[in-house]
Amino acid sequence: MTTQLFLPIPARPAPLRRAGALAWLRANLFGNRSSAFTTLILGALLLYVLPPFLDWAVLRASWRPSVEACRADGAGACWGVITEKYRIILLGRYPFDEQWRPLLATLLMLGLLMLSCVRACWKPWLAALWVVVLSLYFVLMYGNTLGLSQVETDRWGGLPLTILLASLSIALSFPLALLIALGRRASLPAIRTLCTVYVELVRGVPLVSVLFMASFMFPLFMPQGFSIDVLLRVLAGITLFAAAYTAEVIRGGLQSVPLGQVEAAATLGLSYWQTQRLVVLPQALSTVLPGLMNNFIAIFKDTSLVTIVSLYELTGSLSLALNSDADWRPFKIEGYLFIALIYFVFCFAMSRYSLWVERHIRQDQQR
Repeated sequence: MTTQLFLPIPARPAPLRRAGALAWLRANLFGNRSSAFTTLILGALLLYVLPPFLDWAVLRASWRPSVEACRADGAGACWGVITEKYRIILLGRYPFDEQWRPLLATLLMLGLLMLSCVRACWKPWLAALWVVVLSLYFVLMYGNTLGLSQVETDRWGGLPLTILLASLSIALSFPLALLIALGRRASLPAIRTLCTVYVELVRGVPLVSVLFMASFMFPLFMPQGFSIDVLLRVLAGITLFAAAYTAEVIRGGLQSVPLGQVEAAATLGLSYWQTQRLVVLPQALSTVLPGLMNNFIAIFKDTSLVTIVSLYELTGSLSLALNSDADWRPFKIEGYLFIALIYFVFCFAMSRYSLWVERHIRQDQQR
C-alpha cells in the first residue's frame, strides 16, 4: 500500500488594493507599460511648461486695474483687465444701471438647470416651473412691464445670453431630434425620405451659414413690414442645426436595440408608441448617453458663433470690452483665459453630470 505525500499549495500573491491613492494611480496612470510611459512623458512636459506659466500667471501677475502696473518691466499676466472690464464681459451692452436684472435672471436660470438635474425633482411640476422661470427671465431681461424699462434683445449679451441660447436650444432640439430619429426608421418612405433629406442637408453646411441665413437672408423672404426678432431667428437656427446632429446620435442608439425586443412587445399587444416609450427609447438613450452629452457640450460652445450676427455673448462681449478701449486692448490673452475658464467650468460640470447619470443607470440595470 503506497502512501501519497502531502504537497502544499504554493502561496498566492496578496490581492491588490482597490481603494486609496496608490490603487488609483495604478489603475489610471500606471496600468501597463504604455500607460506608464505616456504618464511619464506628460509629467515631464508639465514640469517643463507649468513653472514658467505659474511664474507668469501668478508670481509676476498684476492684479490691480492699473494699465501702468501691467506695462511695467517684468510684469506678468495682467488680471486687472478682468477687474476693470468684468461687467461688460459678463453682461455685454446691457444698461449699466439695470445690470441687476440680467444678474437675477441668470441666477434663476442656473437654479432651474441645477434643479432639473436632481432625480427627485423629475416630476410634472418641473415643466410648469420651467414655464414660470422662463417667463420671469424674459420679463427681467426685456422689461417694458412691472415698471421695468425696455431693453431690446440686441443689447443682451455676455453670460445671460450664452446660458439662454444653450439651454433653450438643447431643450427644444432634443424632442425634435427624437422625432427625426424615429422618422428615419419609419416604414413610410415619404417620412423616412423627408427626415433623411433634412439631416443630410443641415449636416452638410456649417453653423455659421445657418446663422447667416437666419439673421440676414430669412428677413428678405418675409412680407414687407413683418419682422421676427433676431434672437428668435438665431435660436431657431441653432435649434434646427443641433436637432440634426442629435437625431443621428439617437438613431445610433435605436439601432442598438435588438429587433427581438420590438417583436416581443408587439406580441404583448403594445402599440408602436408604447413600444418606443417603454421598451426601445429607455435602452437606446441610455446607450448613447455619452454621445448625447458630447453633443450638448458642443451646442453650448457653438453659441460663441452668434457674434457674427451682432449678438455679443461671452466671447463677443470680451471683444466689445477690449476693442473699445485702446489702453486695455493688448491684454486679450488674459481675457480669453478668463472666458476659457468659464466655458471649462460649465462643460466640466456637464461631463461630470453625465458620468453620474451613467453610474445610476448601471446600478438600476444590475438590480
